[in-house]
Amino acid sequence: MESNEIRSRFLKFFEARGHKIIPSSSLVPENDPSVLFTTAGMQQFKSYYTQEKNAEKDFGTKNVVSIQKCVRTVDIDEVGDDTHLTFFEMLGNFSFGGYWKKEAIQCAYEFITKELKLTIDYVSVFEGDEKTPADNESRMIWQKIDPKLVIKNHNRSDNFWGPTGEEGPCGPTTEIYINDVEIWNIVFNEFYKTKEGKYEQLKIKGVDTGMGFERLLVQVQKKNNVYKTDLFNNEKTREERVIADHIKTSLFIISDGVVPSNTGRGYVLRRLIRRAVRFSKESLEKIVERNKKIYAGVYNLDDKGEIKKEEKKFRETLERGLKEFEKGIDPFILATTYGFPVELTLELAKEKGIKINLENFNKKMAEHQKLSQTSSAGMFKGGLANHNEKTIKLHTAHHLLLAGLQAVVDKNIKQKGSNITEERLRMDFLCDHKLTDEEKKKVEDFVNNKIKSGLDVICREMPLKEAEKIGAEMEFGTKYPDVVSVYFIEDKNGNQISKEFCGGPHVKNTSELGHFKIQKEEAVSAGVRRIKAVLL
Repeated sequence: MESNEIRSRFLKFFEARGHKIIPSSSLVPENDPSVLFTTAGMQQFKSYYTQEKNAEKDFGTKNVVSIQKCVRTVDIDEVGDDTHLTFFEMLGNFSFGGYWKKEAIQCAYEFITKELKLTIDYVSVFEGDEKTPADNESRMIWQKIDPKLVIKNHNRSDNFWGPTGEEGPCGPTTEIYINDVEIWNIVFNEFYKTKEGKYEQLKIKGVDTGMGFERLLVQVQKKNNVYKTDLFNNEKTREERVIADHIKTSLFIISDGVVPSNTGRGYVLRRLIRRAVRFSKESLEKIVERNKKIYAGVYNLDDKGEIKKEEKKFRETLERGLKEFEKGIDPFILATTYGFPVELTLELAKEKGIKINLENFNKKMAEHQKLSQTSSAGMFKGGLANHNEKTIKLHTAHHLLLAGLQAVVDKNIKQKGSNITEERLRMDFLCDHKLTDEEKKKVEDFVNNKIKSGLDVICREMPLKEAEKIGAEMEFGTKYPDVVSVYFIEDKNGNQISKEFCGGPHVKNTSELGHFKIQKEEAVSAGVRRIKAVLL
């Protein structure tokens, strides 16, 4: 049975039992600062368990089913064995007060034994501890379904799930094992764990199940490792498997709007690509294309050339860094002079049995960063974190965004502050209301239209008074010198879309920017709103 058929069977099985099919959410979680990436199927449904949202109102039912894209890098060093992956899909059915343990367990049993015709080795239930009681109800349900079934008691570390961050819904689990491998984890959200560590009863009890798709495929397709399933290419060596896994994960992450950088999600992405480059002797492009074919019709994947660019850049760094590493150069010098990541230095050192003084490295890096911040305090104007290509593009998009807000929302909108990194732009602006979805869409359309129009970006120096006279935009509350630089964005006929006081730098033409998307719009303070946006 092929992977696409199993996906289809799973969704149809639960749809026939009153569940609404919900598409996978992005790998970049919305309104969940507790994690960098989506790590579980229930994350997009968190607010339904806490009653912040109403499932019946949003979905027309209390029961839903989904196949969720997930990324977990906690076991990244284990990738290369038969089971560990950084990207995986999670099959899950969820209920927000619609049904409880009996129905959840019965459905799971039927799907495994009747739909997929697999044999269950045993199941496990939570044995209880001083924090929460034993799950005797699940034990009795399993016994009634199949009196011969082996039921094992497991402790909190094995059979109590969640929350995904410091706080959130959580509860006891019952797990299904096939060939001594955990296949399906059924969570009964009875509690809400507070930041203080207390377990409070949820008003509405919820069911949250998760079945790792790749693990399931191993059993259904009767393979002995995930790389022999139809989601991979039968990679055999550790190096081949690391490359296959990391490039697949990178492709999915980039497709959801993340780009390589030195912070947050972008840093994780960069590390994945660089680890793949380290193990690969050939171009990674073939693996990118192979993954697009594997998931064709299931996910729309596009790395926008980012993997190729990162690969080219890092191969040069890798070649220089490896030579210096062999000479025994200090890891701090490798990092600051040659751009060689300390994670890679640690990996290489471990392989060769060399000990690295990480405490000394961190101390030197802290001093180096402090010095760099001091020396560059006045270097980057306009809220730019640096002057690399991605940051410069977002800087130009920032100008178009302000023009779009004025054209769509209110001509009197003024910029209050900005912060632009290679990952995203952030603009604070004076506005007396929360933007509607329609306004945000129109602003996005305005910016993307100007990008497609291929407008010129031109810098002209002029006296401050002249710049003020022509109505050039200035940041609210900022003092400017007598002679200023004004950046114009205009068409071939000189029709101006934007004109702003600005020290640059910018792209030469808006066609270089890509696709503009608003990620978030929120209040900063009374009368001040904030937009975060990216270029895809």
